Amino acid sequence: MLDIRWLRAEPDLVKELLAKRDASLPGAIDEILARDEARREAIGEVNELKARRNAVSKKVGELKRAGEDASEIIEETRALGDKVAELDSIVREAESFIRRNLLVIPNVPNERVPIGGEAKNEVLSLWGEPVARSFELKPHWSVGEELGILDLQRGAKVSGSGFPVLVGQGARLQRGLINFFLDVHTTEHGYTEVRVPYLVTPDSMVGTGQLPKFADESYRSERDDLWLVPTAEVPVTNLHRDELLTADDLPKRYTAYSPCFRREAGAAGKDTRGLLRVHQFDKVELVRFETPDRSSEALEELTREAETILERLGLNYRRILLASEDLGQSAAMTYDLEVWAPGVEKWLEVSSCTTFTDYQARRASIRYKRTQAEKPQFVHTLNGSGLALPRVIAALLETYQESDGSVSLPTVLHPYVGSERLTASV
Repeated sequence: MLDIRWLRAEPDLVKELLAKRDASLPGAIDEILARDEARREAIGEVNELKARRNAVSKKVGELKRAGEDASEIIEETRALGDKVAELDSIVREAESFIRRNLLVIPNVPNERVPIGGEAKNEVLSLWGEPVARSFELKPHWSVGEELGILDLQRGAKVSGSGFPVLVGQGARLQRGLINFFLDVHTTEHGYTEVRVPYLVTPDSMVGTGQLPKFADESYRSERDDLWLVPTAEVPVTNLHRDELLTADDLPKRYTAYSPCFRREAGAAGKDTRGLLRVHQFDKVELVRFETPDRSSEALEELTREAETILERLGLNYRRILLASEDLGQSAAMTYDLEVWAPGVEKWLEVSSCTTFTDYQARRASIRYKRTQAEKPQFVHTLNGSGLALPRVIAALLETYQESDGSVSLPTVLHPYVGSERLTASV
């Protein structure tokens, strides 16, 4: 959430920055500022009326002690009270309007972010080269079904489309990947592993920016008013909601595995085959809490940590800097990591690494103090997928498939999966 004080102090700058994301946003800022001005005027008038009412009330006491008629002044006191109540209602309504609208105003883009839509995304780097094969490569769903490790039909029977079932070696491959990711991030990258709830409160969803704007994208248990997590970012970031940290507490680095649940509204017909776009998937998340002066450096570190996993898996990938109109609501700057899937001949996003600056921290009230004498400041939050499944599995099946239908595995996975290749069950 943006700071209303910044909007008041530099409205033209804020509108200029937000226009890079959406041309309609400057108008929304004008509406917020107009309500804020009306609210502040009402507060000023309330304070004046309360001062007048206090003076009049004092006069009532003096008249009564002197045995004189105070009825006119008493009536004035009542009228002043009614006016104060009316203005208080205006203030409350304005404050509600301002908060509701600030919650859906996105973060301002970093100065490094290219301006425009998806076509303006910048490919910053490429790693690896596709290995030439002497046979025609199959898409991962064909590879998986022929090996007997992927069952899309039974998943659809149980839950509907977008809920794949991994069987035998497929389930073991996914479990091995998750353990590999967590081991690298905890033992080499300095993250603390946490196991978090998969159901969260509305306040948690508001804190990270999923609510109110993206309610239609998430699954909700209405009876309990709890939401299934769309990403572990939500519960992990909210671990420190409404907390005041010290500078010595920072940085904090957490990694968490969780299933993720997303409706993917509006995605019908778009990359829906196989494992490319599903409603439930598994992911290892990286979340950081940093001081503002470390935010930019931390984003580079976090992104490299995700890239390290891809390199050890031997998957060709590219790093993309997202353009302003392609950013998520809370994001100030995002790198997407995409792996090459040679069977479908597509780049698949497996990680988004983002700095949110103080946008989430202000929503969730996560602050820190450098010293006892200083005023609290909001921390900067960052997160990234380290990595997201099952697209990593899709890329592995397509990249490492062999002509006999088996799939050889990267060396780093051998101890985690318990074999060097995936073969069809006899």
